[in-house]
Amino acid sequence: MAARTVRFLLLLGLAARGPKPARGAKMKVVEEPNTFGLNNPFLPQTHRLQPKRDPSPVSGPNHLLRLSGKCFSLVESTYKYEFCPFHNVTQHEQTFRWNAYSGILGIWHEWEIANYTFVGMWMRDGDSCGPKSRQTKVELTCGKNHRLAQVSEPSTCVYSLTFETPLVCHPHAMLVYPVLPEGLQQRWDQVEQELADELITPQGHAKQLRRLFEEAGYLRAPQNRDPTLQEGVSQGLVFDNLESCSQAHKELAQEVKRLRELLARPDSTQTTETTRGLPTHPPPTGTTTYSLPTQLRGDPGRRSDKL
Repeated sequence: MAARTVRFLLLLGLAARGPKPARGAKMKVVEEPNTFGLNNPFLPQTHRLQPKRDPSPVSGPNHLLRLSGKCFSLVESTYKYEFCPFHNVTQHEQTFRWNAYSGILGIWHEWEIANYTFVGMWMRDGDSCGPKSRQTKVELTCGKNHRLAQVSEPSTCVYSLTFETPLVCHPHAMLVYPVLPEGLQQRWDQVEQELADELITPQGHAKQLRRLFEEAGYLRAPQNRDPTLQEGVSQGLVFDNLESCSQAHKELAQEVKRLRELLARPDSTQTTETTRGLPTHPPPTGTTTYSLPTQLRGDPGRRSDKL
């Protein structure tokens, strides 16, 4: 009985003292940039990146299609930029703030074509930036490896990326004509011949080539009018061929001739009043004759035959 009592007291004393503290143990702190806005499974779906639309279909030179499905990143200051060809461009703030920014700078939209060459990729319809959406132009340059080399913001919410790749080093790697299907190549040949024969104007030539590139899927048909056109500024007429331009010139010349003849008539004032429905009979006796001001008769005030 005494032995059992002693054992019970020893166990009770050890329990009161607690376990022996470990020597030299340190807490491990994991430091990792905030993943707010990324594909974090612990965040609600509403907090993840939400694109406004799906990317355009993959298009362009066949040797660049191998880049589809891959992503390339670059860290600039406190931001990480990620470029996924034919998909999108994203930006992630690399800080420890609870609400660090992550957003979409553009979704794959179309190619930029200049001098019959693919010169850049446009990513549009990114996250809202005031009244407009963020957009990014990606320029492809020759390099030894695939890498995102430079990021800048030339204007507010318009970004510029430089992507280096060995796939564009060949001088003919980005030409448009060799990539086109045979049927569209034949149509392009016909358009060039019509321009050489002066059957179409340079404006008509450019318009037909754009339609051809849209049909190939390299450019997207504009849904609204060109945003570069200023409000209230006349842009003039554009003709697809010389025949329509000559016809419009002939009709305009006839209208100018008719207006000159109208101004040269001595009774043009009386004719104008009659056509406006004003009385032409003499006024009653004893009344004061009222003459309409020249500007109210529809006469712009021009007294010269020159237009």
